[in-house]
Amino acid sequence: MKADHIIIMRFSAMGDVAMTVPVVYALARQYPHLRISVLSRPFAKAFFSYMPKNVDFMAADLRNDYKGVKGLNQLYGRLKAKQPTAIADFHDVLRSKYIRTRFFLCGYKTAHIDKHKNGKRKLCRKKHKVMEQQPTSFQNYAEVLSKLGYPIDLSFTSLFANGGNRLSQLPNIIGEKPDGERWIGIAPFAAHNGKMYPKEQMEEVVKVLSTEYSNLRIFFFGGGKEEKQILNAWAAKYKHCTCASEVLHGLNEELVLMSRLDTMISMDSANMHLASLVGTRVVSIWGATHPYCGFLGWNQKEEDAVQNTELECRPCSVFGNKPCHRGDFECMHSIAPSAIIERLNL
Repeated sequence: MKADHIIIMRFSAMGDVAMTVPVVYALARQYPHLRISVLSRPFAKAFFSYMPKNVDFMAADLRNDYKGVKGLNQLYGRLKAKQPTAIADFHDVLRSKYIRTRFFLCGYKTAHIDKHKNGKRKLCRKKHKVMEQQPTSFQNYAEVLSKLGYPIDLSFTSLFANGGNRLSQLPNIIGEKPDGERWIGIAPFAAHNGKMYPKEQMEEVVKVLSTEYSNLRIFFFGGGKEEKQILNAWAAKYKHCTCASEVLHGLNEELVLMSRLDTMISMDSANMHLASLVGTRVVSIWGATHPYCGFLGWNQKEEDAVQNTELECRPCSVFGNKPCHRGDFECMHSIAPSAIIERLNL
């Protein structure tokens, strides 16, 4: 008898794809005879390198290899050749809807995510906000699987629960972690202004940590050319600091180093989710967005979310990409560097 085979689709940004990992991992563990194929953008391959053996990753470059309707038809043919028995759409956008609908019309079992947009709209509107916790992305993904007949217990600790994160794999500049030394990661960037702590204030955090705590080593994470320039300048200026993204080779090595941190300082961004996937505590900084939108990192605590709870205008955006209602991003500027440092409990 042919084994059941589910294809899970999720494209989008790194953080959104990262949030599928605990759900896919739990599904694979709890249904060991189920074949699972995860379809996503090529960058996400690293997330699924440490999965149980019944999970395989399928990369799809939608901007080049599978562009337009013709490309989506080619992708559908590739997926159909895998002989799936169910399609789980964790994204529910035009491209994934098209593929999902083609499978549905051919008699396949399909289900898609409910993003709870109405609740998020009420949370982010200017007036008469309804400050209620929305279902998390993890819960939303799990609900899709339940619709397909695969209810799961959301149990996950780390991608490296079975090892594979030796520091010896990393460049020599990282080295081993001495007894008594604490490692702090700092990921100060985000895709949108509404989610990014002012770099001058973040530099003050770095300055205090570097000069007042002799048992700390600080690693910076950030991917773009301009980001690395800033981080390299900080690393040269302050003691015990290393720009990890400059010396490491790709996402796999970043995940290994993150797994050895005591704490990560991050925005509401992909790096919060990466650190969460390897079981590292994250002190996260929130401005235009809010944990109530459902995007807090896996197993992270809301008390570790640094935010101005007095501003009536926030949250104003689910993703941090809306213009600031006030025009001054007070939600971020009003957070003192000392508030972040205190949250570290050094």
